[in-house]
Amino acid sequence: MSYVLIHHKVANYAKWKRAVRACAAWRKAGGELSFQVLRSSAAPNNLTVVCRWASAERARKFVASAELRDRMRDAGVVSKPDVHFYKSAEDLSVH
Repeated sequence: MSYVLIHHKVANYAKWKRAVRACAAWRKAGGELSFQVLRSSAAPNNLTVVCRWASAERARKFVASAELRDRMRDAGVVSKPDVHFYKSAEDLSVH
């Protein structure tokens, strides 16, 4: 699995959330397997998005697309996204 972490700020969380939900099928068709968002407790419009992808190649292609940039702008992203790619995750929780 591959993962993408994106940090950015939005103008309005509710508007951004509606836009994210509206493009779920488009993201899935691009190869995204899951999408989670973390909101800062100190500044709730500062977000960290964690996405799981079928492949690193598909994730990189998707993140580099002009369509994603346009959709992020239309959703109200107001800061330059800080994007990081990871090749795996390991659950070290105590069960």
